[in-house]
Order: sequence, then C-alpha cells, then structure tokens
Amino acid sequence: MKNSIPLTAIRKNSLYGEGDIFVLFGELFGRGYATGLIDAAKAAGMTVVGITVGRREDDGSLRALTAEEHAAAEENLGGKIINVPLMAGFDMDAPEGEKNPTDLVGEMTIDGWQDHKLDFDLIDRCREIGVTRFKAALADVMAQLDALIPAGKNVFFAHTMAGGIPRAKVFMAIANRIYKGRGARYMPSQSLVDSDLGKLILQNFDEVTAHTFGHLIEASSAIRTRIEGEGGQVRYTAYGYHGTRVLIDGEYKWQTYTNYTQGYAKMNLEGHAQAAFEKGIKATVFNCPEIRTNSSDVFAGIELSLLPLLEALRKEGGGAWVDALWQQCQDLLKDGATVEGLLKDVNDYQLDPVMQPFNNFEAWPMPNSGEQVEKTVGTSQAIVALHKDRKVLVSDVLSHEVVNATGQLMFGEASDPAGPVLWLDHDLVAQQLISTKG
Repeated sequence: MKNSIPLTAIRKNSLYGEGDIFVLFGELFGRGYATGLIDAAKAAGMTVVGITVGRREDDGSLRALTAEEHAAAEENLGGKIINVPLMAGFDMDAPEGEKNPTDLVGEMTIDGWQDHKLDFDLIDRCREIGVTRFKAALADVMAQLDALIPAGKNVFFAHTMAGGIPRAKVFMAIANRIYKGRGARYMPSQSLVDSDLGKLILQNFDEVTAHTFGHLIEASSAIRTRIEGEGGQVRYTAYGYHGTRVLIDGEYKWQTYTNYTQGYAKMNLEGHAQAAFEKGIKATVFNCPEIRTNSSDVFAGIELSLLPLLEALRKEGGGAWVDALWQQCQDLLKDGATVEGLLKDVNDYQLDPVMQPFNNFEAWPMPNSGEQVEKTVGTSQAIVALHKDRKVLVSDVLSHEVVNATGQLMFGEASDPAGPVLWLDHDLVAQQLISTKG
C-alpha cells in the first residue's frame, strides 16, 4: 500500500435496526474507541452482546468471570456477555511444568535485556498452546452466540482486541525509555525490534491485535452462512492505526506517531480484512485518528496529532458548537496561554525539519531517533505545562469527541463498506461532529 485510502463521505446507516445483533468482540474497559461504536449501535436499536477476556488468578491461571464480575460487566456494556474467557495472546501460556513467555521476560534486566537470548523453541510451543486455547474458547462462544441470534436478523461484529505487552516489570521500564526517554535516558526503538524481547513482543502483538480478527471471521462462518441464508447480512469492523491526515500549515497531510511498534500488527490486521473482502466477506479495518486512552498513554506525545482537530473544525464549517468547544478548551489553559498559541506550537512541531523524515507512509512504522524523541516529548510536555490542571487536558476533551465521531462514521459506512481498509481523517471527523452537533 503506497498511500492511505481516506473515507471521503459520511454514510448513514442503511442496514441495521431494531432487534439486530451487535457483537462486541473484545471486553469493554475504561475509555477507548469502542464506546462510540456501541453508542451508535444502541441508538439504532440493536441488541448488544459481548464477550470477556476472563480474569487471571494469582497463579496466572485463566478463569471465567464470577457472578458478581459478570453482572458488573453486563451493566457496563448494557448487554449480555458470554462468559467464556477469550484472552488472546500467549504470554501466559506454557507446556505443563515449563516457563511461560512472561516468566522468560521477567528474567531479563534493564541493563542486559538487549543481549538476553530467549528459547524460541519453547516460545513456539507456548504460542501454539495459546492459539489452540483461544480457538477452542472461540468455538464455544460462537455456539452460544448462534443461539442468541433470531432468524432474519442482521449481525455486526466489532473487533476491538489489541495489545499484547507481557506483564513484566522490566518491560515497563524499557518501554518508558523507548517511548519517553530523552537525553541520557533515550533508547532507540529499533534496539527493541532487533532484540529477542522485541521478536517475542511482535509475535504476541500479532496474535492479539491481528490474528484474532482472522479467527473471528473464520469461526463465525457457520453463523454467517445461516444469517445470509435467512436473508440477513453480516459485517465485521476492526480498529486500526496507520497515521492520520491532519491540518498542517492549512493543508490536510498524512502524519504519524513515531515509533508505533504495534504498527506491524496493525498492518497484519489490515491483511486479514483484505483477504476476507476478496472472498466477498464485508470486513473493514478503520484506521482511526490518534486519541488519548489508557493504553495509548504510554506513547508520550501522541496527542500532538490530535490537537489540530480544533482547526479542522473551523475549516470544515465551524459554528456555535465549534466556538463553544474552543472556549471550553481555552478555559483549561493557564492565564496568558491561548488555544491559538498552543496550535501554533503544534504546527511548528509538525513542520520542524527533524520531523519531516518520519512522515513517510511507505516506510511506516519507522524507528525513532534521539532528535525526534526530544522534539516530540519536549513539545508534549511544554503543551501540558500550559494547562491549569495536568490531569484535565485539551486532548482529553477532543478524544471524547473523536470517539463519538468515529463510532458514527464506522457504523454508517459498515452498511455498505467501500473497501477493506479505510482511514478516518480529521476532515471527515470534523464534518461528522459538525453535522451532529453544529
């Protein structure tokens, strides 16, 4: 793929209605993109069904939700949850009596991890066990789901699984240096990718973020055949990230957060959608704009790609709601700081010669550099310092709006998707917000 493929028009839902089934394929935790899509499905009158990743006991064993946990999760989702643990990845899986990948990572040290060698024969066996476990649980989930879908109904599968970082303390220390380290604490992201640790993590990212989409499409084939035979239709969506077109110096230009290590898995996710689409299955990965979430906060500076949305809202029509949003953001800043000044800082950052080599679509995801990290993290920290409260940021306000807009855009486009991989850029996000709020 040589260029992004932006969604160019707002499509209205023309397929889903009262009593159709929306399946959230990934448990709903905290803030994140899934809430916008769920809200759009509920607004259309769909019945929501979810799954759970299960929970880990102290000894690492995976279990279903307790009755209390199950009730709380269903209340949070606003729908039924099939209580079969669908934990993706293999970082906690191992042959009987042997170490799992998280144990192996836990043996590393902050000083010696780059030269630390892993037993990839063991890791391959762990991976096979994890995939087998996941697919067996998925078959159980699909059997229970089939019984919940009445004849003649349409079904929407929304894949939201992502991640795969081993829960080892040493990795969090490494990640802080890779994604936030400046000066003496800077560590090249390529050093992670080239290490045995990096090779393990990239494999686990693939299993969690990408291959679960393929497993879902395959495992739901019997449901899809039944639904289509009864006159209904089935759609699949997934959340991608592959850079975003934002306003830079008055023009929409593709840019990205560097280094986005999960980018390799996100491209494999796109591959699953492309393969399905070629078989006539309507599966689409929507590459969404950068926002701040619980998981994205590890990437210091990711919000710098989000802030130009304020300018896009004015460029795409503005209005009273946009003016009120600007004022809301202005109220979060210290005396003497302005939204205009903040946006100038972001624009200067995007135009800085240090950043230009990284906005290379075909080379994505590129490794970071010391100068680039200094510029990204430094600019991010300077902008955070403009706020009255470091825990209440302009980027939080905008993230909430983007979640709603992307959910509505995805839900509308899924009725008859234009292709297997589409980008939701700031121009269309702004147009969607203005159309619903302006």
